[in-house]
Amino acid sequence: MAAQLEREFDLVIVGASFAGAACAIAAAQYGLRVCVLERKRDPGLKLHTTGIIVKEAAEQTWLSRAPQALTKRIDRVRLYAPNLRDLDLRVPDYYFLSTDTPNLMRWLADEMVAQGVDLRLMQPFTDAEYEHGRWRLPGIGRTPWLVGADGAKSRVAQRVGLGRVGDFLYGVEHEFEGLQLSDADELHCFVSRALAPGYIGWATQNPTGVQFGLAFRHRNSRKGAPDIETLRARVGRMLGIPANLAPSAVRAGLIPCGGPVRALSGPGVILTGDAAGIVSPVTAGGIHSAWQHGWCVGEAVARHLRDGGPSPAAVAERAAPRYRVKRALRWAFDRFQMDWPFDLMLGSPPMRWAAERVYFGRGERA
Repeated sequence: MAAQLEREFDLVIVGASFAGAACAIAAAQYGLRVCVLERKRDPGLKLHTTGIIVKEAAEQTWLSRAPQALTKRIDRVRLYAPNLRDLDLRVPDYYFLSTDTPNLMRWLADEMVAQGVDLRLMQPFTDAEYEHGRWRLPGIGRTPWLVGADGAKSRVAQRVGLGRVGDFLYGVEHEFEGLQLSDADELHCFVSRALAPGYIGWATQNPTGVQFGLAFRHRNSRKGAPDIETLRARVGRMLGIPANLAPSAVRAGLIPCGGPVRALSGPGVILTGDAAGIVSPVTAGGIHSAWQHGWCVGEAVARHLRDGGPSPAAVAERAAPRYRVKRALRWAFDRFQMDWPFDLMLGSPPMRWAAERVYFGRGERA
């Protein structure tokens, strides 16, 4: 019976988040038969992203079509040293969009379906066999191209023997529906080696409430979860988060921070997004890079199948950002992070230069 339900596809994508959606829509635009497998029953559930979109993604990608009700413009970053001295960061005409991320993911799912994508919810990836130049997925069908966009612990990568993400941050985020920050037009970022070794805490206003999070560099020797309650006790009143207010939602999970994996492609298979480690090693922001890479992969598969274009695997490898500067900053942050330099140097030209490079995407592909 299962064999009768199997179909022929030009492309099967595992994962319906930003990279998977970009890949699917790009390929569908060329008329490919695209299937997307998503293990969740609702793409807006159990998210591991803050959903912050940079200006380039907001203006130059399919995300520019998102309903305005799902986004809020953030014009500035306020960076806090461990002693809570702060530095206001902005670049003329630059901005971020915070998002109603659950509903943004649902909108993306609708966009895929509108483009003719066969989106299969509650359909996990279980197995795939490569035979005679095609992948066979039991109960799904056959395809010449399989794309893993299934997160940092990619089952596609595990099954087909591609590169695995090995460097992570561990983050926890609380959402407070209906709450308004004291300064709702800034992305607030907190540096603290005691609470966030290797990363930061953050707070931002989104269209439906407040996101407040904390993450540290994940290591096997570092036990426990980020102490978000202690950070909240320190900065909650300043931000306007009542001490006794319970979060309406809690997100937690591992975030890649090591740069692209080695071997993100093989015969008929490509990784993208978190599965490929295409996430900024310093900020852990990955929506724009994931979208660009996923779209590039979808287009490359379409051009290869339709017009005999170059190998999609080779295109995917070349298109992956290398983050050389940010990987160097990550290396330094992992080894030399101390509180006193931030307390002492906040506002100095070198600190401002480094912060602007991190937050405003300068040298993103370097």
